[in-house]
Amino acid sequence: MVSSLAEDPIDVPGEDLILRHASVCSLNTVRDAASSSARAWSAARLGRATISVRVRAGWIGVMLLIYAHGAAAVTDIDTGGDVSTGIHSSFVSLYGVIDTSLEITDPGSGWTPRLDSGAYRGSRVGLHGAEALGDGNAIVFTLENGFSSTDGTQQVPGSIFNRQAWIGASGRWGELRFGRQYSPIYIPFKGDLDAFGAGTIASGLNNLSKITPYANNAIAYLSPRIAGFSTTLMMATRDPSEDDGNGIDGYYVTTSYRLGELRLSYAHQQTHGAGALRANLGGANYAFGKLRVWLSFFNGDGGTPVYHGAGGSLSAQYSLSAYARASLGYAHVRDYTTAGGSADQFSAAFEYNMSPTLLLYFSAAYLANHDDSTFTLRGVNVTGLPVAYPGAPVAGVQFGVIERF
Repeated sequence: MVSSLAEDPIDVPGEDLILRHASVCSLNTVRDAASSSARAWSAARLGRATISVRVRAGWIGVMLLIYAHGAAAVTDIDTGGDVSTGIHSSFVSLYGVIDTSLEITDPGSGWTPRLDSGAYRGSRVGLHGAEALGDGNAIVFTLENGFSSTDGTQQVPGSIFNRQAWIGASGRWGELRFGRQYSPIYIPFKGDLDAFGAGTIASGLNNLSKITPYANNAIAYLSPRIAGFSTTLMMATRDPSEDDGNGIDGYYVTTSYRLGELRLSYAHQQTHGAGALRANLGGANYAFGKLRVWLSFFNGDGGTPVYHGAGGSLSAQYSLSAYARASLGYAHVRDYTTAGGSADQFSAAFEYNMSPTLLLYFSAAYLANHDDSTFTLRGVNVTGLPVAYPGAPVAGVQFGVIERF
């Protein structure tokens, strides 16, 4: 299991684009796109006054204003459609994900329907920008807010950018980030270790394990991929209000290797203070034509509530077409917090891309708790229904839609 904010990126499973979308090459892409769509940029520039009038307050207003102003500021487009050198230096883009699903689950006390937000990919809206410094280097930043698509509330009340809020530098040498960001252990978790992207009720990896998906006050280095290898290192400092310990809140490391269709990943974390958690993840996946198979292991000790378990998962995904995919999976965990406790999960899923930005998905799962274990079916940003009694089985189905912009 992961925290209520274990959101996820929407990139293709197995790809760590979440780490690379801020690369300097993006500047060239945006520059070329702007050159071919000058009128659209001009419209954005003229529309900023309207946005300023209609949006008075709130975090979404702030982001829209920044985006509209940034679009105008970095283009400076004349009537001839030429783009000034400003576009060569910086850009700001607005993006988002809306993930809504209907879940019907029986935690041992009867079937219960729920409308969920962020079961597969956390609903979010954000700003991403970069400013080129020359010689392939750039200053980059991301500000991202998670919200509920079912009632419009923020994922974390009182926190504007509760998912990501960081600034850094990027170049051919890699990337250095400062602020709140995804923890390195979360990167392989969201694509390299099971067929379900650690999302929806179908992911036994998500339901039976525990990690820290985000880190505050963090300093991270993301290496380029060299000879198939890449690594991410992170040190999270303590909050200024915390005066105990040595000033370090946690360490994280992830390494991965790619060779053709083979993907290998390993990640480790050790956090300190209240709710300290040590966790390890690892696994491999390989594509046999249209069939990709994942094999992974996980273990952890600590956290709040306390978790002490170890297990593994086996899953596979078959591409029925360029748009449709079907998956099956099995996961097992040994629960050391109870005497002889354990759990097994069996899952199936289907997803269909209606367009490059619209995805429909279906998930089904059966989780068998043994002895006094109390694992349940969850989602990326969804807290599972508590089991009716220790050892109760849990079954569920889920239908969802994801729109990206």
